[in-house]
Amino acid sequence: MPSLTVENYLKAALQLELKSGQSRVSPGALSARLKVSPGTVTSMLKTLSESGLANYVPYEGVELTSSGRKLAMRMLRRHRLIELFLHSTLNLTWDQVHEEAEELEHAVSEFLIDRIDDFLEHPETDPHGSPIPAADGQMRGDFSGTVPLDQCKVGSDVRFVRVVNQQPDFLRYLSESGFELGAVGRIVENSEDAGVVRSDIDGVQFTVGLNAAQTIRVEPVASSL
Repeated sequence: MPSLTVENYLKAALQLELKSGQSRVSPGALSARLKVSPGTVTSMLKTLSESGLANYVPYEGVELTSSGRKLAMRMLRRHRLIELFLHSTLNLTWDQVHEEAEELEHAVSEFLIDRIDDFLEHPETDPHGSPIPAADGQMRGDFSGTVPLDQCKVGSDVRFVRVVNQQPDFLRYLSESGFELGAVGRIVENSEDAGVVRSDIDGVQFTVGLNAAQTIRVEPVASSL
């Protein structure tokens, strides 16, 4: 059975791969995501490579093997289903579920995860709008039509469908600003000079920096005018 550390590295590598669209992940990106030293990352990547879970090439990066990707997808499925279960059943807020899921994902059985999936009626997304893998490893839902908020033009109407930045403070700020996933809003300001994007949802406006706007995914909707 893989160790907790191995599972965390594989899941992190998969998430970085999905984010960038590139199969090879740099050690530096893993170091930043896992908040560990580059030397620690290099040592673990060698271990993963020796175990047949990844192909690591020094100075180039690491790529998950089919077995490594399967295990990583299983961990991602666990994490996101647990987040949704905690949110929808135990009423934890979306800024609370991540850390709890980080602990629980290593302790639950596949049987329990499948039962949670059945109980939730095979959901497509977690509380942050991130797609949930099915038991066969395929991502549910079609998110090909989404774009980052910072790419939207002033006056365009959009539906907010995903928040990639899951820092609790940021999620709480969005909630306190009237933001909700699934809500439709209008872009009222997108200024590179000011470094902000301002959106209006039912008369309530919220503002985020351009970097934060890159982590909010939206889909265009027909104008209500």
